[in-house]
Amino acid sequence: MFLQRTTGELAEPLTGRRWDRETVLRQVSSRVAHLQKRGMKSGDLVFVHYGNRIEFFADLLAIWNCGGCAVPIDARLTPFEIETLAGAANPRFSIHIGELDPALAGALANAGVELVDSIEAGKTPHASLPPLSNFELDQDALILFTSGSTGDPKGVVHTHRSLRARWITLQQSLGVEKYRRTLCLLPTHFGHGLICNCLYPWLSGCDLFVLPAFSADVAMRLGRILDEHDITFMSSVPSVWRLALKAARPPERGSLERVFCGSAPLTAHLWGQIREWTGTRDVCNSYGITETGSWVAGTTVGDFEPEDGLVGVPWGSVIQIMKEGGTEYPPGFGEECPADTPGYVWLNTPALMKGYLGREDLTRQVVSQGWFMTGDIGAKDERGWLYLRGRERDEINKGGTKVYPSDIDAVAERFPGVNDVCCFAVEDALYGQNVGLAVALEGDDAQVRELYGWLKRHLADHQMPMRMHRVTEIPRTSRGKINRAEVAKSCANSEPLDLRSILRSGS
Repeated sequence: MFLQRTTGELAEPLTGRRWDRETVLRQVSSRVAHLQKRGMKSGDLVFVHYGNRIEFFADLLAIWNCGGCAVPIDARLTPFEIETLAGAANPRFSIHIGELDPALAGALANAGVELVDSIEAGKTPHASLPPLSNFELDQDALILFTSGSTGDPKGVVHTHRSLRARWITLQQSLGVEKYRRTLCLLPTHFGHGLICNCLYPWLSGCDLFVLPAFSADVAMRLGRILDEHDITFMSSVPSVWRLALKAARPPERGSLERVFCGSAPLTAHLWGQIREWTGTRDVCNSYGITETGSWVAGTTVGDFEPEDGLVGVPWGSVIQIMKEGGTEYPPGFGEECPADTPGYVWLNTPALMKGYLGREDLTRQVVSQGWFMTGDIGAKDERGWLYLRGRERDEINKGGTKVYPSDIDAVAERFPGVNDVCCFAVEDALYGQNVGLAVALEGDDAQVRELYGWLKRHLADHQMPMRMHRVTEIPRTSRGKINRAEVAKSCANSEPLDLRSILRSGS
């Protein structure tokens, strides 16, 4: 289970709570004893109905030591959504902290799910420290739901073998020295936050500092937290950085040695701002997908200048850019794209998921011959460096010409006064699709005119937004990602800016 002889320490900067290595093992032992008393068997699935607390990691190791499979659940989900996930996973237990919604508790009980209070489990007497090795490599270890909580759940199943493969490849590619005091402010119910940001350093013996996920209060105090705890590494997402750069003072002690940003490609503009704020040039655009155990590539390429969409080199994986995106044409059978030509991004990695829970049909749509079709559009340059252009489903087909929304985002984001932006497809009677833009913009109509002029100077004619919506904020998923389809749907219910009148009034 561990990549070293033991875990690192666990700490919560906001509460001041801290567990040393011995306390971690005692807490795991108590929870093992509690679950065994409750009759837990090898192969049982266990919902972990909370996250971003030090108890979460003790519960996780206890589940694994009992031979079980952990299913971290976003605590913000409604009872209806959790019932939907429970119907798909059929868990034996659900571990929680604090009072559960009575309706949810009743629904889980009716489904035969036993409720376990993590705090009470941590008080259970135990005879000795567990060996922490009571599992088989090919047993299911982790199920992470990436979508479908209201309808058709899609649960990514990882075995102990695939997780260990991810951590070993990261050790070989990244080392562990810069991760010795790691901060996590990402949710622990998805791959980026859990598998890589938390478990990789912690199971390698590094200390882990856990914060609430995506908290505005935390983002505004980020510089002070980094200084107070001598943090050497942190990973986050672009939306958190936009808030921190605006609201938090920079760190002053210079402890940060490496910073990762994932879940969405960094633009060169935001990249430079993060470098300046953090005081380190080692800011890395990390690329990862839950199905591949998260991090598979990044900009660990020595000294470089940030570029929009630059990812870099693979970490323990093989990346191919193919002309076809269907699994009937995987690498080895299909045609590879020349350098600098966008195509479909395929990955081959020993950390590939076992498959989607109970959905072999969905698995076959993305996995073929050991290769995973990511759904991302990207290109490799002559050096073999990967650049991302966006998601296949996000492409705008304007009269046969492809427009990549991330290109428009990157240009608009550079304009002063733009707090957030999202480009999306809108229906067009002439072209089929056209370019829409939602922008959180400070200022008045004069600022809109200046933004439009900025876009005209930096975008080709076919990339120019035909419709613009001014919004207060851009909605994001619990993973910090933009759902362009949802933004488009929201904007469809509001009036766009009258660009003709606004532009004419400034002439």
